[in-house]
Amino acid sequence: MAILTISRQFGSGIREIRLEIALELNYKYVDKKCILSDIAAKGGKWEQWATEFDQSSPSTWERLDWSFKGFGALLQSVMLSYTIDDNVILAGRGSNFLLEGVAHAYKVRFVAPMEQRIERISVWESVDRQTALSIAKKTDRERAGFVHALYGKDIKDPHYYDDVFDTGVISAEKIVTIIRENLLARDSLKTQEAQHLLRMRAAAAKVRAGLIIDTRLYVPTLEVHCTNTELALRGIVHNSDEYARIESAARELAGDVPLKIELKFRS
Repeated sequence: MAILTISRQFGSGIREIRLEIALELNYKYVDKKCILSDIAAKGGKWEQWATEFDQSSPSTWERLDWSFKGFGALLQSVMLSYTIDDNVILAGRGSNFLLEGVAHAYKVRFVAPMEQRIERISVWESVDRQTALSIAKKTDRERAGFVHALYGKDIKDPHYYDDVFDTGVISAEKIVTIIRENLLARDSLKTQEAQHLLRMRAAAAKVRAGLIIDTRLYVPTLEVHCTNTELALRGIVHNSDEYARIESAARELAGDVPLKIELKFRS
């Protein structure tokens, strides 16, 4: 089946929508709990950092910090790993940008009038309306800043989505019907070539994340690109010993996937 990515405003009221889609089409819902649990499994302080950084707008210094870069790389690797299994809903965190160019990925965003968001947040958080408004605005800023830090793009721009649903205008039943029909239609785009592309992207993300969080290594300009046939590791190293350590670690992470080493020495 096609992949569904969901972006939403806090308080847009999509719980019953995503639950019905997941149940009806037998989709796995990859949410905060799933993602942070997988990142925490890496050990060390990654559980703490994941909790601190997830969907929060990082400061200028945090963006440059190794811990945030590592979290971003792990986040992308974890989300891509779920797409390989298919029948999956990816919840937020810029997943629509992560799957750009994947034909069988259906990318949607949910919005709602602020008054309705305030009403829902007031109930969920047991707060007054003014506090609910502050929570809504703060959450919007934090999520926008988080996505921009990872992808350099505007989470609110409708051009990055296949559909934008206003839950204050369209009923939940109608939205579920539209999403179901579009997912079924996109299933025909899930070709062997498209699936192979996802596997290569996931492999590239795994190598990149593994190298970034490896405390024995330090590659500040590290990038891992992929084609249909191989991965390419690019970056700047200081000496031949560092080159050898990074190459060895990268090949172990890549496994059977062909890997071209394009590291350069700092001049």
